[in-house]
Amino acid sequence: MTPRSLFAPSAPRRRLLALALGLAAAAGSPARAQTPAPADGYPRQPIRLVVPFAAGSGTDAVARLIAQALGDALKTPTVVDNKAGANGIIAAEAVAKAPPDGYTLFVTTNTTHSANPSLMKSLPYDPVKDFAPVSRMGNLPFMLVVNPALPVKNVAELIAYGKANPGKLTYASGNSTGIVSGATFARLAGIDMLHVPYKSTPPAIADVIGGQVAMMFVDTAAGLATVEAGKMRALAVTTKERTKLFPQLPPLADTPELRSFDITSWNGIYAPAGTPRPIVEKLNQALAAIANSAAFRERTAKLGFDAFGSTPEEFTAFTGSELAKWRQLIQAAGIRPE
Repeated sequence: MTPRSLFAPSAPRRRLLALALGLAAAAGSPARAQTPAPADGYPRQPIRLVVPFAAGSGTDAVARLIAQALGDALKTPTVVDNKAGANGIIAAEAVAKAPPDGYTLFVTTNTTHSANPSLMKSLPYDPVKDFAPVSRMGNLPFMLVVNPALPVKNVAELIAYGKANPGKLTYASGNSTGIVSGATFARLAGIDMLHVPYKSTPPAIADVIGGQVAMMFVDTAAGLATVEAGKMRALAVTTKERTKLFPQLPPLADTPELRSFDITSWNGIYAPAGTPRPIVEKLNQALAAIANSAAFRERTAKLGFDAFGSTPEEFTAFTGSELAKWRQLIQAAGIRPE
């Protein structure tokens, strides 16, 4: 019998070597193309929806409906994480720095992704480079509301009151749309008004109700209940045309001094930049289906939210165009970056 070489592997070692060689061959073979894409198996853990405003705000109310629907669609727990403050900057920075794995999403508005770059001298995030657009979710109309004790029943009377009482009208704001709408109104109407900024919308509403502030521009989702209860009086909407959600409210542009007034707040969802495309597409399919569903549209319509979805490409183009639009609005309103 031929002696076995000192370097010849034993039977157990031969089996291990064969297994190792087989795995190596498989890794370098065409079968690698069948490796699961990043979205396969996603999601494997809870998804977090970061909201840049406090609980009770319009964006928060819509985000909670999105969380419920998205969790059902993807069969995974989906939670809302409110990070209010600094006009949405705190939340935007947190999402921009989050791992791009599809488990942290940003439910935001024109505040962080259209207005802030022109309202602030510097930002710790870039609304384009630091985010991957997933889908628009709809528009959130704003309305002009006043304390019921203010002796005005319509916009024309409010302007007349402001001109007769220079410096006495105050307006609250809890987001960029409130800031820009108030400054635009004051400039076009030619009246002197004092701006009172708040960290978020709910405390601003509370002070309008309490009479500490005379008026504000508020999203319908946050202000509708108090208007219906008679605690605030709604005078008009900020959109150029009447909204089908509140056909009884005239646009501010119906008032001669405010013919050019046209401000619309929008809502959409971003992921951190670098999120794998298959995950973005899977999220987009789920979110667009939610936004366009009759059930979701019916539920959000009760909040004054006009729901609809988009493709990531459409949302990317929209983000760019809105940056330019809000830059013009802010410059026209005479607002200087802080």
